[in-house]
Amino acid sequence: MTGILLIQLGTPDAPTSTALKPYLRQFLSDPRVIETKPYSKSYLLPGQTRIARKSPPAWLWSILLNGIIVPFRSSKSAEKYARVWDETSGSPLMHWTKRQTELVQARMPETPVRYGMMVGNPSVDSVVQKMLASGIDRIVAMPMFPQYSSTTTASATDALFKTMLKLRVVPAVRVVPPYYDHPAYIDAMAAVIHSDLDKLGWEPEHFVFSFHGIPQKYAQRGDPYATHVMRTTQALVKKLGWPRDKWTQTFQSRFGRDPWLKPYTDDVLETLAKKGVKNVMVMLPGFTADCLETVDEIGHESEEVFHKAGGVKLRSCACLNDHTKWIDAMETILREESRGWIG
Repeated sequence: MTGILLIQLGTPDAPTSTALKPYLRQFLSDPRVIETKPYSKSYLLPGQTRIARKSPPAWLWSILLNGIIVPFRSSKSAEKYARVWDETSGSPLMHWTKRQTELVQARMPETPVRYGMMVGNPSVDSVVQKMLASGIDRIVAMPMFPQYSSTTTASATDALFKTMLKLRVVPAVRVVPPYYDHPAYIDAMAAVIHSDLDKLGWEPEHFVFSFHGIPQKYAQRGDPYATHVMRTTQALVKKLGWPRDKWTQTFQSRFGRDPWLKPYTDDVLETLAKKGVKNVMVMLPGFTADCLETVDEIGHESEEVFHKAGGVKLRSCACLNDHTKWIDAMETILREESRGWIG
């Protein structure tokens, strides 16, 4: 029997410092997210014999993480999660992931559809174990990241295959490849943007495509994320018919002191406001579900940056969430990648 597994990043169990500590510790201990030696030396491209420097030793990062970063960052992160937390449904990411799973399940009733989190609960490991116990022997895994990055897509497959290492009988597995320019995904993103624009009641003067960033050194080592982002943006503006002077592509969510992919979202918003642009809409094509980085970082923190610089209105466009076109796209992509397994 074939089962579908949606793999999402994850969310803490509660918007508290106590809940954030293990969540941050697990997330920032992933060598895909923070490349440390000796792990970074393993992530070489075919034919590559050396890797750029500036990766901290794993032991040093562990001391910094557990002694400084987690104790100090957990309370600040808890404050942010508290702003977006719903007493009934929890975090936005959890709410929309459950909703997407339910809707895809309704479209594909012949196939069990489950979701697992790379960080936090329910873990990919626990979900896969339950799937196998129910008789599933073939898994189609869909990382919920349209653009490939080692920090997301590869981390998702790491979580999946770590479970396989513990099994005596390993199921057959297919992993959905990056869908950054898949027509169904682009159509869904365009539909979400049009839907949001129809509800605005005002006309944006400029549009910003904001994607989660990664350190520049990861891209220099061969991570194709920046190229995938560019291709997504190009496909979207072509679909939307927007002239070049109406939009800017940016990167958000920096962490640490190293340079990340540029331009930075907040810097661009500040510059636009200082130039006299009063009304801006920010789209988030790299996120398949609203989460802390979209609802709070853009809808609250970046909005403050824009207002302080002289901007008036900033709209953080909804993510794909449960839009009908996105559920259509998920079904299309999953059926394409499961040919021969699912009728």
